[in-house]
Amino acid sequence: MRTRRNGALLAGLVGVLAAGGILVPQQVAQAHGGMTFPATRTYTCYLDGKAGGGGDLNPTNEACKAAVAVSGKQPLWDWFGNLISLAGGRHREIIPDGKLCGPTTKYDGYNLGHTAWPTTSLRANSQVTFRYNAWAPHPGTWSQYVTRDGYNPSQPLKWSDLESVPFNEVTNPPINGSGPDGAEYTWPVTLPNKTGRHVIYSIWQRSDSPEAFYNCSDVVFSGGTGGGDTTAPSAPGTPTASGVTASSANLSWAASTDNTGVSGYDVYRENGANDTLLASVTTNAATLSNLTASTAYQVYVVAKDAAGNRSAASTAAGFTTSQGGSGGGACRVAHTITSSWSGGYGATVKITNTGTSAVSGWTLGWTYGGGQQVTSAWNATVTQSGTQVSARNVAWNGSIAPSATVEFGFNGSGQQGASAPSGFTLNGSACAVS
Repeated sequence: MRTRRNGALLAGLVGVLAAGGILVPQQVAQAHGGMTFPATRTYTCYLDGKAGGGGDLNPTNEACKAAVAVSGKQPLWDWFGNLISLAGGRHREIIPDGKLCGPTTKYDGYNLGHTAWPTTSLRANSQVTFRYNAWAPHPGTWSQYVTRDGYNPSQPLKWSDLESVPFNEVTNPPINGSGPDGAEYTWPVTLPNKTGRHVIYSIWQRSDSPEAFYNCSDVVFSGGTGGGDTTAPSAPGTPTASGVTASSANLSWAASTDNTGVSGYDVYRENGANDTLLASVTTNAATLSNLTASTAYQVYVVAKDAAGNRSAASTAAGFTTSQGGSGGGACRVAHTITSSWSGGYGATVKITNTGTSAVSGWTLGWTYGGGQQVTSAWNATVTQSGTQVSARNVAWNGSIAPSATVEFGFNGSGQQGASAPSGFTLNGSACAVS
């Protein structure tokens, strides 16, 4: 309650100074407020914590407790202050995915993907009155978005989770309501045609300042038709990595199924509460690039359809990129056919370090264009995905000194002469061919 007492004292002080003829800069009074119906996360957790009595805030809701574990209790007392001072309408530019509900460090706990956030029950397509606390009034525009069908509440909210345009927008609504925590802006709203659990995301952009406020209200819609297709695709298969280099990897997975058809897949790296989107593709395979050398990655895949429905995540799979360094771009490769037979061939590959520093740990990649398939190998671990082949050192030949050469061999099926291998890379960088 300290914040509210300080606010009241400040208001009284301003009145005394004004009465005494002392001018007070207008910027002392900052805008503050938050959605009270449907209630935003910080407000619902404030009410949940307040219910315990005793003068402190001790939420019992699991999502609220998790938020307090991340951000402490001050955001509950300041439930009306979830803002960015210099937003200036640049919301999508300055707020990254996963940070929409708490775009500053203070409110980061309210970004957590959690299915236990307190919800407000709403009836789809009905007319209701939205209420927004007017702790410090200012003019501006309120824009309300709703999540797409198939939104996954167990993941932090992303911009792509929202419908592309607001279902409601109002400028300078009246302050004609009174709630348990003070005066309120109110305005009539026609709710969207939704079913089930969603988030209503509200942005209040002041017109007299670049300051903007952000609210996530968790709701459950009933009585809607869902706007058509509401069936999410099945979960994709567990991804398999191949052709792993210092900076790239090839992934493939069993395709999802859907009642109307899968439109694409998103590949994510697990990263605590803020998983990172690595690739968006239309088929059940992806090439990941710009990876970090000598780094472990845990990745999973989510399928989506044309209606915006999203599947459950696949099981995560791991791989580790190879070590970068002077070996990339300072190498020469000799690929030689040593034997051939009907439908198959044997080959030897020699890698020479033409740089000035030793290579410690290597992955050689190349591309086939004639339907060849590696069937067995020695002195290297060789994997293949489509036309992409990757050979990694074994325990005894991972180091290549300057001017030194390592050699491995393999057998393959197909007509070797139809298309020679190309695009040799060592630890992600191109090699000369001899």
